[in-house]
Amino acid sequence: MIMEKIVIALGGNALQSKGTAPTAAGQLEVVKRTCERIADISSQGYEVAIVHGNGPQVGRILLASESAKDVTPAMPFDVCGAMSQGYIGYHIQQALKYALSLRNRNCPVLTVATQMVVDENDPGFTNPTKPIGPFYSEEEAKDLIEKKGYTMKEDAGRGWRRVVASPIPRRIVEIEAIKKLWDSSIVISCGGGGIPVVERMDGTLEGVAAVIDKDFAAELLAEQVDADVLMILTEVEKVAVNWGKEDQKDLDHMSLKEAVQYIEEGQFAAGSMLPKVEAAMKFARTYPDKKAIITSLDKAIDALEGKTGTVITFA
Repeated sequence: MIMEKIVIALGGNALQSKGTAPTAAGQLEVVKRTCERIADISSQGYEVAIVHGNGPQVGRILLASESAKDVTPAMPFDVCGAMSQGYIGYHIQQALKYALSLRNRNCPVLTVATQMVVDENDPGFTNPTKPIGPFYSEEEAKDLIEKKGYTMKEDAGRGWRRVVASPIPRRIVEIEAIKKLWDSSIVISCGGGGIPVVERMDGTLEGVAAVIDKDFAAELLAEQVDADVLMILTEVEKVAVNWGKEDQKDLDHMSLKEAVQYIEEGQFAAGSMLPKVEAAMKFARTYPDKKAIITSLDKAIDALEGKTGTVITFA
């Protein structure tokens, strides 16, 4: 058996259906297909932990909460993040446990409501970059800016989205519990990047209005559980430069030096591929003898076997 430890980062967009109005039933169907792939990875002998995004989901929870403010007060941002952790984790637990049972793997799957300490002076609070919620046309985005005061940005050619503060994660509050559960369970943690909290002088934790990028949260988790591989799953098989152009080039490998060069050239979109590459770079920099992989869900096993995906290493 392989027995490598892998932290898998799943994007929030990969957990909901495309092209139709999202529903709980529709999301559950997508999650079921996603968990079939994760169960295959587990069945290959890899030890797996899961971190999921929540950009689309937490955005819709916020919309629903703000729309109902005349009936009940709008919920704080951190509470909306905690809600998304709960229901996405619940869906993954159900679907993955069933997929594992079909493969004769009797492995507990559980979700840890995870708080993530951030620095309240993080520059992310003054420069919102994290896309949340649905996509809008430019006209709709301008209307939301005017009427609701949202910060809206164009998202990698896919439309306009609301962006919010995205500070860098500093400490996983529940890390010791996650470590203890590792050997006996598949743990879903740091959902949506973790519930963002700041630590006060008296040691208390206080939620703040932000959404942490799940790729940076997954990287921090991978460091702290001493994972062998950080795997960031996205919609494309490989990272590319000159994306969408005639001379687009898919990358099999990136060294840290090459990744820095591509970032300086502006090759990766903020809020899209850029945080994935930066998180992979941080893992490769911290562990020069290990690797990070960016690929699509359907190519995950092939990428682990070295057949595809983009591998980011120290050199």
